[in-house]
Amino acid sequence: MSETAEPRVLVTGATDGLGREVARRLAQDGAQVLVHGRDPERVADTVALLAAETGTDPGGHVADFARLADVRLLAEEVAEDHGHLDVLVNNAGIGPGPPGGAREVSEDGHELRFQVNYLASFLLTRLLLPRLRAGAPARVVHVASGAQQAIDFDDVMLTRDYDGWRAYAQSKLAMVADALTLAEALDPREVTVNALHPASLMDTKMVREAHGGGQTTIDEGVEAVVRLVTSPALATVTGRYVNGLAEGAPAAQAQDATARQRLQALAQQLTGLDEAIPGAATPGKATPGKATPGKATPGEALPEG
Repeated sequence: MSETAEPRVLVTGATDGLGREVARRLAQDGAQVLVHGRDPERVADTVALLAAETGTDPGGHVADFARLADVRLLAEEVAEDHGHLDVLVNNAGIGPGPPGGAREVSEDGHELRFQVNYLASFLLTRLLLPRLRAGAPARVVHVASGAQQAIDFDDVMLTRDYDGWRAYAQSKLAMVADALTLAEALDPREVTVNALHPASLMDTKMVREAHGGGQTTIDEGVEAVVRLVTSPALATVTGRYVNGLAEGAPAAQAQDATARQRLQALAQQLTGLDEAIPGAATPGKATPGKATPGKATPGEALPEG
């Protein structure tokens, strides 16, 4: 993250739960927070709260991630209003829903959790890459989950034997896989990309709907997310999956290069992108035997800080 007086951070899903508290903490620390939500009144309320609490000048953006057209409009608004972006926190998401809940479909015809949790962040991140590069060194943080389940590529949209937890878990695995894929393609001196499980069963509306109550506080999750956003020790660390404050182990499929390439090709097709990763570095440019700064090495511990 650039050492500007007011680093500019877009937090998606910032009007409730973890996203709202992350936005508050970052604003309190002096960041210019761009608040995203799908409800105009809640976006306005959150912007007013941050302004009153911190004296900062937050921005507000409304977009429903169940419509990919809204994701594109959000990216256009941010690009038009701001010359650069220091951090993108992909936090917006939908949980597994109540036990036994029925399968839901987005306005684009995709399984709802796969679109809102994964396809929307996939598309938004790539559309905002020019603004992130303009803010280099910039960071992207995918708020994923420890609940990760392998994707059945023969039934990605879960038209057979639908289960809300399976839908949620495969969408979160997709987010982790995407963080690893992006990190491999981007120069960490320009943009780093990491994913995390912030905390287990935080006391949020999403968790209460699915479980009836939480087991950990939102503050634990806030600390984990803000660390990835602001810690100087993590400035060029990329391609990591973090469990709270410690190095984590992604699900096997998220680490499988073939599965990740297949997932990326599918997401590119479903979102209508011309390039899988616009402006990605040409493969093979790295010096043989020389690690790229910040790139993850198997077994390497996450720096403290």
